[in-house]
Amino acid sequence: MSRRRGKAVEEEKADIDLTPMLDVVFIMLIFFIVTASFVKEKALDVNVPDPNETNNAQPDDTKQNILLVVNANDEITLGGSRIDSRAVRARIAQLYAENPQAIVIVRAHNKSSADTYVQIADAAKEVNPGIQVSLVPFEK
Repeated sequence: MSRRRGKAVEEEKADIDLTPMLDVVFIMLIFFIVTASFVKEKALDVNVPDPNETNNAQPDDTKQNILLVVNANDEITLGGSRIDSRAVRARIAQLYAENPQAIVIVRAHNKSSADTYVQIADAAKEVNPGIQVSLVPFEK
């Protein structure tokens, strides 16, 4: 009988109560959920005209805008001549000094990178933080 009694004792010792461990796991899960900080994604503020809107207004001859064209290879042209991305700020500053009412218009190709637009917008904002930068679709 001592053998049977030993097995019964062993079976009782083999049972492990998992409830306290589950309680600890749930408390840790709640702690990590509550203390987690979520990253807010930044978005670009891009002025894009509505394609359905027809603009029949005649352009104002006194207000010359600064038009930069970005092709599919991320090459920037201003006034028909190709310029380096490092010279964009200087050229915008020069043209903006001549006409402070001008806005910067970036005509970017669909396959150009967003980084090029961001570089142009940053350069324009360095010249004047209040300058308006618009992005228009590339026309064929």
